[in-house]
Amino acid sequence: MTFAPRIRLVPASLAFAAALAAGLASAQTLRFGLAEDPDMLDPTLARTFVGRIVFAALCDKLFDIDEKLNIVPQLAESYQWSADGKALTVKVRPGVTFHDGEKFDAAAVKYNIERHKTMPGSNRRGELSLVSTVDVVDPMTARLNLSQPFSPLLAQLADRAGMMVSPKAAQAAGDKFGAHPVCSGPFKFVERVAQDRIVLERYANYWNKGAIHFDRVVYLPILDTTVRLANLKSGQLDFIERLAASDAAAVAADSRLKLSKITEIGYQGITLNVGKSDLAKTTAIGKDPRVREAFELALDRDGIVQVVMEGQATVGNQWVAPDNPFYAKNVPVPKRDVAKAKALLAAAGMPNPSVELMTPTTADAQKIAQVVQAMTKEAGFDVKIRSTEFATSLNLADKGEFDAYVLAWSGRADPDGNIYSFDACKQPLNYSGYCKPEVDKLLNDSRTTSDVAARRKAYEQVAAIVLVDRPIVYLYHRHWLWAYTNKLSGLRTIPDGLVRLQGLKFN
Repeated sequence: MTFAPRIRLVPASLAFAAALAAGLASAQTLRFGLAEDPDMLDPTLARTFVGRIVFAALCDKLFDIDEKLNIVPQLAESYQWSADGKALTVKVRPGVTFHDGEKFDAAAVKYNIERHKTMPGSNRRGELSLVSTVDVVDPMTARLNLSQPFSPLLAQLADRAGMMVSPKAAQAAGDKFGAHPVCSGPFKFVERVAQDRIVLERYANYWNKGAIHFDRVVYLPILDTTVRLANLKSGQLDFIERLAASDAAAVAADSRLKLSKITEIGYQGITLNVGKSDLAKTTAIGKDPRVREAFELALDRDGIVQVVMEGQATVGNQWVAPDNPFYAKNVPVPKRDVAKAKALLAAAGMPNPSVELMTPTTADAQKIAQVVQAMTKEAGFDVKIRSTEFATSLNLADKGEFDAYVLAWSGRADPDGNIYSFDACKQPLNYSGYCKPEVDKLLNDSRTTSDVAARRKAYEQVAAIVLVDRPIVYLYHRHWLWAYTNKLSGLRTIPDGLVRLQGLKFN
């Protein structure tokens, strides 16, 4: 790869950003390099992590999380649980308006929760499945009634399920709302050019406007990590997310730049199609659990972390990291065992199974695919890599048109958010097609109690089943790496990997 041809992939974006910055002499524009182009900018339908970065500027939520994963109010002013844990009463913040000038109130909360639950194609449905109804107690008070206690609800409302959009705008736009989203965050939507830029401008009536120090934010998707960093170094960008691990040392040594990092609450893994479509019945890895076990045993997680992440990750085998209080210690990280992997394949009558490994075109995903291909070959696997643009890969996964899929999850503050939608039957993010009633019962048990010991026990039982069935082979937990100009200050490092613009400013 030569540098010059790749840099020409994004001239329109960068020229636009430069012109914008020059044209606004007294205004301040933050130019933000994204690792991918987000999918639709509708919090009900959206699926991508990179979209959540944009939403952090565009759409406020009822709650947020802080550096220690505590739940803190955002659009909510306060909340109270009922004695039986089956109702959450939320007082909403007064004086908040949506970007179209409409008032935010309890009726808007009711509309948004119901939209998340009922809109066709909603990816929030599973997150709010236990919310049965929403009552408007008074203009500034909403009550969420639950069919049973649901301990992760506040954490769900601290993400897209808690994002509030303008009811008036959403009703008018229908399923086209994502083309021109109207929320209540610090910045409002201006324009989007697919694969090129997303432009937001400061919302003058934002309820917390004193914390906002930019007039515009331009998000520029630049897939190539080398090009993304080059544009930061040249001053064409001010901030880039997901810096390549191999570049961390160089950025730390560059006096013009700053480096910040924190371990994610999500994971990097490989999703296996065990029942998403009829294809699972015909592939070696889909129809025989021994092949899946052999696949995992052929992997050296420590080696993957060193090669792919330059050591900038924590090895893991579950939906939470080993230092998480909900990690199931009864199922530790397995060691690589190529001999056993070969024996399992021989017993299955498939000594050289073929597996098509779908991977997004991002640099880390490509590296993972290549390392996995080489490692599993030693056990007899014939892994063929299919590189696919990220949003397209999600659509193919949703249809079950894959054998195995390199897919990361950015993580949620409550462990339920890292497993329920992926392993519970017929959930919107269950790309593997995995479904076991006993697992569903355990996952639901873990959701309906606030007792930490009881939840840990339920997750241990889940791990004993799921990690044997292997709908997902978990690999590691990344370090979020951010690089930015030394002219910026006020960045908060929060383990969900999202960049809050509140408090961020040029020196």
